Amino acid sequence: MPEVKNVVLCGVGGQGTILASKILTTGLIDAGYDVKMSEIHGMSQRGGSVTTQVRYGEKVYSPIIGKGAADVLVAFEKMEALRYLDDVKPGGFVIVNDQEIPSLPTLQGACAYPHDALDRVKEKVNTQVIEAAGIAQELGNIKAANVVLLGAMVKALGLGDLDWDKALAACVKPQFLEMNRKAFQAGFQAE
Repeated sequence: MPEVKNVVLCGVGGQGTILASKILTTGLIDAGYDVKMSEIHGMSQRGGSVTTQVRYGEKVYSPIIGKGAADVLVAFEKMEALRYLDDVKPGGFVIVNDQEIPSLPTLQGACAYPHDALDRVKEKVNTQVIEAAGIAQELGNIKAANVVLLGAMVKALGLGDLDWDKALAACVKPQFLEMNRKAFQAGFQAE
């Protein structure tokens, strides 16, 4: 087993950040890794920021990832990628859903949405931008964007040989399982 790996997932309430983390955690545990997960909901039910941290390896002692220690940051929304960019370690990797979801302060005019968020993220770290929401919409349900991003993350982490179908089946309602299988594969194959 590799050294401890650190993954931060961030998004907006309702995007499925926590479900993606649970699927990731389930797959890793089933494969024999020691895994710790923490989640911060914030004002998730009001469209606020949601983050989860997943650490895995042979032995993990704490669920908390320090600033500048994440191997991978998966952002379900562009502004969230910018907000949590400091979590990524030098040489780390960012996967970003190419979607803008204005926060309440931006909707109220209290601040401007940073439309240059992707450019600012790309300036600092190796970044993969995925049209996860569009891919999920083409598959029939935009809510599967989280699993599209999960597939891309699994590929980036080199974990494609684990039994992700079993992890999906353990975490997703049966009526949505086939859709999420397709979403996972689409994310895994995304360039």
